[in-house]
Amino acid sequence: MARKRAPTNVRWVWLTLFLASGVASAQSLAQRIDQHLAAPRFAAASWGISVVALDGGRTVYAHDDGKLMLPASTAKLFTAAFALDRLGPGYRTHTDVLAAGDIRRGRLRGELVLRGRGDPTLAGDGWAGQLADQVAAAGITRIDGGIVGDDTAFAGPPIGSGWEASDLQEYYGATASGLTVDENTMVADVRDGRVALMPGDAATALAEQPATQPEIYRAPGTATLHVLGDAPRKARLSLPDPALTAARRLQAALEKHGITVKQEARSVHWPIAAPDGTRIATLPSPTLAEILASGLKRSQNMYLQSVFLLAGLEATDQPAAHTEDRAAAALAAWLGSRGIGPSATTLEEGTGLSRHDLTTPGSLTHLLAVVDSPAFRALLPQAGMDGTLARRMKGTAAEGAVQAKTGSMSYVNALAGYVTTKAGQRLAFAVILNNYKPTQGAAAVSAEVDAIAVMLAETDQPM
Repeated sequence: MARKRAPTNVRWVWLTLFLASGVASAQSLAQRIDQHLAAPRFAAASWGISVVALDGGRTVYAHDDGKLMLPASTAKLFTAAFALDRLGPGYRTHTDVLAAGDIRRGRLRGELVLRGRGDPTLAGDGWAGQLADQVAAAGITRIDGGIVGDDTAFAGPPIGSGWEASDLQEYYGATASGLTVDENTMVADVRDGRVALMPGDAATALAEQPATQPEIYRAPGTATLHVLGDAPRKARLSLPDPALTAARRLQAALEKHGITVKQEARSVHWPIAAPDGTRIATLPSPTLAEILASGLKRSQNMYLQSVFLLAGLEATDQPAAHTEDRAAAALAAWLGSRGIGPSATTLEEGTGLSRHDLTTPGSLTHLLAVVDSPAFRALLPQAGMDGTLARRMKGTAAEGAVQAKTGSMSYVNALAGYVTTKAGQRLAFAVILNNYKPTQGAAAVSAEVDAIAVMLAETDQPM
């Protein structure tokens, strides 16, 4: 039976009430966010916020969304989206072993070159065992030279543009090198007056010094680790020469196969040319999608910088000599073709660790809308569940409803990604807080940013 239509005036009342409820809801959300931003503790800070509806691109909320700000690790969203489009999710790089000399009756009259090409995932000794298996299968039983760790795949300095010297000994400041191992980090464990380095083959010299204040310090550009005092402590630090450590690890794996290596391992770095030779072993990397999933979930700087440099390595249309510069130019062109110009986003490296990187909240939500897909969202941490958001927003409406990239550095905190509201509406959002130094006893800075994501998730009316 056909339903009777309501009188015209009644339909208009329903429509008016519906629209009014939507406006009220939007105003209520805006008022709540505005009230949060207006708190006296943020008087000297800078907020930038952009929230857009994915079902039509409508702006739901904006506060200085066109203002350039430091994005911290939310910059990784640009790197990931760009690399996925340019290289493809199934892209793989590789690590090779080359014989730099003649092979006669199992004897290599020369050096064995371990040539990296930016795979950031080599860890432990399994990879070295796989390559050693292939070298043994090639019939080599003796190497007259040594193992050369070839770190020259990426042209340019080993650190990201704008990375600060104080970051370089920290694990999060580990270089993205052509040849990596163990995420280019090591652990120094001081216990019972003794210092243990893990891995044991870390290319590092120890210098123990008496001191009243315990400290572990490695000056940038050096391979000497100074251990001051003998109080128990443990520190995860960047590895000074990953290529040399990797070469030593391959040598150990070869010797387990009974292969004799006559000389000490060494490493070669840009701009010095590495020996060339015939490839006798190769190991493919995981796919780009797998590398990004691990890198974004954990906000792993070395992974994302490696991906950035790999994109630069493949950017043959860019004339810059340095790999990082080629990547930055290719990214700028890619963003420009998608409506994000250099006045709205400028990135010199791939992680957000640099204070030279700038973007607007509006650029982030524009990017998120452009690349929105289940596959891309799955790469991001999920509130209260995994990655860098595993312990954040638990027990709130945002738990499980927010998939977003975190960002944190001194005086910077940010969150950008996707949220599904209680009303079932999907939004892209970017929240950036710059120049904020909390007073002692204040809430964690991340909680101040998370509060806005929770407000979005709690919204029970479509906007």
